[in-house]
Amino acid sequence: MTELEKKLKAKIPGEDTGIEIRHSLCAICSPGHHCGVDCYVKDGKIVRVEGTPEHPYNHGKLCTKGSSLRNYIYREDRIRTPLRRVGERGEGKFEPISWDEAYRIIAEELNKVKERYSPHAVTFTSGYCKWYRPIFHRFAHVFGSVNFSTDDCCCSASKVIADKVTAGCGAGPDMGHANTFLGWNYEGYYSGHLSVGGVQKLKERGGKVIIIDIRYTPAAKNLADIYLQIRPGTDGALALGMAKLIIDNGWADMDYVEKYTYGFEQYKALVDQYPLDKVSQITGLDPDDIYAATKLYATNGPACCNYSASALVHHINGFNSHRAILCLSALTGNFDRAGGNVPNPPSYIHKPAGFKTKEHEFRSERYPGGQERIGARRFPLWDQQFDEFQGMDLLRQLETDDPYPVRAIFGMGMNAKMYPQTDRLLRAMKEKLDFFVEVDMFMTYTAKYADIVLPACSSLERSELKAYQGGYLVYTQPAIQPLYESRSDVDILCDLARVMDLDDAYLKAGYEACMDHIIEGCGLTVADLKKNDSLPMKVPTAKWPAQPGGCLKNGFKTATGKFEFYSTAIAKIDPKYGLDPLPSYYDSLADQNDPETKAAYPFYLCTGARLAHALHSRTHETPWLRSLCPEPLCELNVEDAARLGIQEGNLVALSSPYGEIHAKATLTHKTQPGVVLMLHGYTKANVNELIGMDHLDPYSGYPGFKGMRCAVRKCQEVQ
Repeated sequence: MTELEKKLKAKIPGEDTGIEIRHSLCAICSPGHHCGVDCYVKDGKIVRVEGTPEHPYNHGKLCTKGSSLRNYIYREDRIRTPLRRVGERGEGKFEPISWDEAYRIIAEELNKVKERYSPHAVTFTSGYCKWYRPIFHRFAHVFGSVNFSTDDCCCSASKVIADKVTAGCGAGPDMGHANTFLGWNYEGYYSGHLSVGGVQKLKERGGKVIIIDIRYTPAAKNLADIYLQIRPGTDGALALGMAKLIIDNGWADMDYVEKYTYGFEQYKALVDQYPLDKVSQITGLDPDDIYAATKLYATNGPACCNYSASALVHHINGFNSHRAILCLSALTGNFDRAGGNVPNPPSYIHKPAGFKTKEHEFRSERYPGGQERIGARRFPLWDQQFDEFQGMDLLRQLETDDPYPVRAIFGMGMNAKMYPQTDRLLRAMKEKLDFFVEVDMFMTYTAKYADIVLPACSSLERSELKAYQGGYLVYTQPAIQPLYESRSDVDILCDLARVMDLDDAYLKAGYEACMDHIIEGCGLTVADLKKNDSLPMKVPTAKWPAQPGGCLKNGFKTATGKFEFYSTAIAKIDPKYGLDPLPSYYDSLADQNDPETKAAYPFYLCTGARLAHALHSRTHETPWLRSLCPEPLCELNVEDAARLGIQEGNLVALSSPYGEIHAKATLTHKTQPGVVLMLHGYTKANVNELIGMDHLDPYSGYPGFKGMRCAVRKCQEVQ
């Protein structure tokens, strides 16, 4: 009797249940939080989902989203067959067609645009998930287009680039050896729930925790020894003020600074401009609290810090705010040291696992060149440091045809709601595109604008290569057959490569051949992985955990070979762009501070506040999860609500210079007066309609989702 049979026998006594338990993974979160799941399958249908106890990542645990996986894949709005548009774009009127006909139309239309304009007039754009991206990235380049983009244009790449131009790499917290954890924008109970255990263990052995956040969260309540409720968008000023305190009080590790850093004198001159009283005024924090937190972080080492992949950099000053926080780790000698932040480069699709793959070469070795990417002229630092076009410039280029027209989009999970001024983008797509093909599981708001829609299958219906921390790889097998006529994203791309006769042997050979090439040299093959029943296997060449000291011994991957307080990469950018090589601070509402705008829109709007059961727009239409929060909600401080005559559950209008939406008010003491929090991703109340298309960070091009002026008013219940 196998272990799965024993598990089934224990849970469901009896011999004739007709149920099998099959391993798979949950891909609702992305890219790292893909938990192992056991699918109970009867008559080809999943009847129950649980966490896999022997999975090395989640050890049988599932969050709210993972527990709803069955409900997610059996949603009524699954796309069941390839579709061709028969109405106006956006109407959602389609007719079923065959896969062969869909492939023929896609090949013909993409080649028409290629021949009439150029291959660069076709953009290839991905949303979630990330698992198929090396294939999609290569497909775009083999087709001949420089224009491949993903949700990284507003997700994690800003942090990645900031790490790269400062330290040459990113670095994760070494929780197991730290005495102090600085949780900047850390909310592990709602996002990255498996990280909470590491913080709890630190506290159990006497370690200290500092939480800095704009909202009083479960992490602040349950974990913090010191909690700083900072004003939104002022993190960079706090980091610079902390640096001044560290230097002035002799808490800096000057031996480390002298040996391993570059630009300290310029950095010191910058932080000298941020004395405690000024920082207190900017951040709204008590000076004594700032001092206490800084002293704890600097003197109770080793100390590590949480670096947010998206929350912090979703301000127009977010790129430099992250750099300012990162600099604290070098100033205190905690970068690349045990108990601090230790470099751990990604093995595959953003996930560090202690071994190397050929992912980067695979996706980028066929880069065609011959044209600048979208956004290159506007965001040169992004273009130099990241191998995708900056999607936040897509709307401008669609509207202006500058420097060249965009006439087709190949979308895989493309989500227009992740862009500022969503409806304006969709209008431009409707008016300017000759062709739009979208691959998705569900008939989304974006898919309704497509000419051809293709049905993708879920993680439970396909095979997928996945790396895990600890030095693991897995190649999953389908727990059930693809529902309806859906197909795996990678199978769609490889099929099209054959139909279009693209000049690439790997794409034509299929997904498994591509993955074998990418992992070649790690000590395992796809065939080896397939024998392990969809469970992760230890990679023979993996070195885990990551060992500190590599940068200190061999040099940082920067031009100077050191940690750069003063970034030489930024210094090389044309001065006309006004990019500061130092991690300087400026107001997150700097483009909205004229008196008229401030008077008309007195509130600070912060979008994307997390709920435990929600992830972007992916779960809003899943019945079980939607039932936990049926209506779009915005959080208002009770004092503001009383002043405006707003009670719990009232319908309110949120407006900015760019639009207006309606949501139900929920009143709270957890946010500060003057701050409004709004979850993103709703179709009925799409908060990104309130964010200006040009409200972008000048370094990364990232939108200021978490910093926009807005007004709030109570309105009638009938919209």
